[in-house]
Amino acid sequence: MKGTITRLYTPENPAQLPAICGPQHRNLMKLEMALIDGKLEAESQGGSIKLSGSVDAVSTAEATLAAFERMLKRNPEAGEDVFEGAIDQARAPAESYGTLSGLRVPVMPQTQTQSAYIDKLTRPGCDLVFGVGPAGTGKTFLAVAAGAAELRKKTKERLIITRPAVEAGENLGFLPGDLEEKVEPYLRPIWDALNEVLGVDQVERMREKKIIEVAPLAFMRGRTLKNAFVVMDEAQNATVGQTKMVLTRLGRDSRMVVTGDPGQVDLPKHQPSGLAHALKILNGVEGVGMVEFSAADVRRHALVSRIIRAYDKDSEPGQ
Repeated sequence: MKGTITRLYTPENPAQLPAICGPQHRNLMKLEMALIDGKLEAESQGGSIKLSGSVDAVSTAEATLAAFERMLKRNPEAGEDVFEGAIDQARAPAESYGTLSGLRVPVMPQTQTQSAYIDKLTRPGCDLVFGVGPAGTGKTFLAVAAGAAELRKKTKERLIITRPAVEAGENLGFLPGDLEEKVEPYLRPIWDALNEVLGVDQVERMREKKIIEVAPLAFMRGRTLKNAFVVMDEAQNATVGQTKMVLTRLGRDSRMVVTGDPGQVDLPKHQPSGLAHALKILNGVEGVGMVEFSAADVRRHALVSRIIRAYDKDSEPGQ
């Protein structure tokens, strides 16, 4: 085929070849589909992967495989969703992908939107960042990781994560315990993220010393949060008044990240979402950054992004 080249990609660790190729070589098939315009063909051959296609396609395929191999070193359980992120990373300019370092495991963005998000999470002068979009896009995990990285670098003294005590179809009044105990199950994903980036022992020590605090919105009233990294999660379920209350807690040398999915509001129908209101009135305000994720950024099961697109299409006018 005219203009076609062939090169072999040999992993640094030959034992990783099956993981790189994926179950039944599904990663290689994903690679071929992603680079179909370059007529890429990828097949396992001995201890290497044979790549054929246009120069650009083969180069991008090599960059993808190298990126995924690095990801496997950090997380041997990395699967197809992470491989898709490696494809996105290889297609983007190298300089556009920053890394959250200083953590137990460095956190690298898997999509260009995640890269733009990390840029705003770490950029001086961008002290209020909104990360909005569907579940599974990494918006909360990356916000928590950025806050944890600030603690490790000692550029922030505290990491405070809060979320409203509103969940789909749940009535907290029927749950046992005080308010903090009632919302603890809903805060579990936050603790899981912290344990992943810092380690269980360090998280427990920081929690005991109040360096890390995870609490419901009600605990934020009347406080001024100085030299802190603050994450307001599930903000679509906060009222306009609650959102204003939290945003105005921002103190000197602090940064706040507000995450949520405007399409998953669990408030009563007559109650407007504080997240939608804040996005509207704060757009363009100096020091405020906004990043919008889409179904293309979902890094859970590949089916999740297709489910999200189906629901989005169903909600369009005329459907």
